Amino acid sequence: MCQREKMWHKLPCARSELELLFTLCGGQCFRWKKTGNDEWTGVFAHRVWKLSQNSEYILYEFFQGYERESSKRETDTSKRNKSGIRSKGGIMNKTLGDADRNRNDNNHVGLGEEVRKGSTEEELLRKYFQLDVSLADHYEEWSKKDPYFKKSAEKFTGVRILAQDPVENLFSFICSSNNNIARISSMVEKLCVLYGNKIANVDGVAYYDFPPVSALTDPSVEKTLRDAGFGYRAKFINQSACKIIQMGGTRWLEHLQSLPYVEAKTELMKLSGIGAKVADCICLMSLGHLEAIPVDTHIYQVAVQRYLPHLKGRKTITDKIYNEIGDHFRSLYGPLAGWAHTLLFSKEYWTEFCI
Repeated sequence: MCQREKMWHKLPCARSELELLFTLCGGQCFRWKKTGNDEWTGVFAHRVWKLSQNSEYILYEFFQGYERESSKRETDTSKRNKSGIRSKGGIMNKTLGDADRNRNDNNHVGLGEEVRKGSTEEELLRKYFQLDVSLADHYEEWSKKDPYFKKSAEKFTGVRILAQDPVENLFSFICSSNNNIARISSMVEKLCVLYGNKIANVDGVAYYDFPPVSALTDPSVEKTLRDAGFGYRAKFINQSACKIIQMGGTRWLEHLQSLPYVEAKTELMKLSGIGAKVADCICLMSLGHLEAIPVDTHIYQVAVQRYLPHLKGRKTITDKIYNEIGDHFRSLYGPLAGWAHTLLFSKEYWTEFCI
């Protein structure tokens, strides 16, 4: 047994049910980095996490700082608090005060509620990876319906949809417009460093929470982000933050989780910088609308080559084509079509870029 397996916490989970590489680094979330041999470090639920796995377990440790700055922060990084204590075996020996724990009550939804209720880290991981969904059962069902899915799942198994914080997910995908994963990750990190609250230093690296919506509403935000290389996305981020606050803040996002999928998508598209594909990403990855199908060039090519050959040769993905592709996959795979779609996307992405 390696040293990591002796020291880290263990969460029972077969590798066939969760493949960290495909799930964490496939364009769903932009806070995870490979930091070692089969090891990833990232941020969610106000914690820094290190994850690894073997055939039977997810191995994990987590870190929390015990001093935080207020939500109205100075953007001069030289003035930041450098505190942050690495926990022994993942358990912090100092805790946040009640006032600090509740600081984000009106700024974050998603995993925030579980954090406030004092869920264990294992429960947070289970929710984040949605481990209540059995991939084996669904893969069997989808494979019977679709020979191409069956073939794809033989190599690209364990691809899960993350249950992300809607605020982080929304602004991350505003950054995704005409962009690649590396640059999106860089922009998301800049948002956290500029406007988020520090969590901890881990292995010499400072990690920050994603900022609350209110931190992105100041008129100075657009110029700051433009200077940081965000381009036209800077305006979209500032405008969307202001619009979300006007519509009720995170209560509005919570409301979108309760709406039917099409209505939630329509509401999201009222925000600056959010079109159909970005709205579908947000619906699928943080609002719980698991029938959402984001159609990008990868999925378009799969649809043309394998399912809808009459679309071949179309120069642009019109609204009509976009909806036809989504409706086809929803009809084929059912209410969790977004999960099946994500495996097909992963096959195209990893085949093209990495494998």
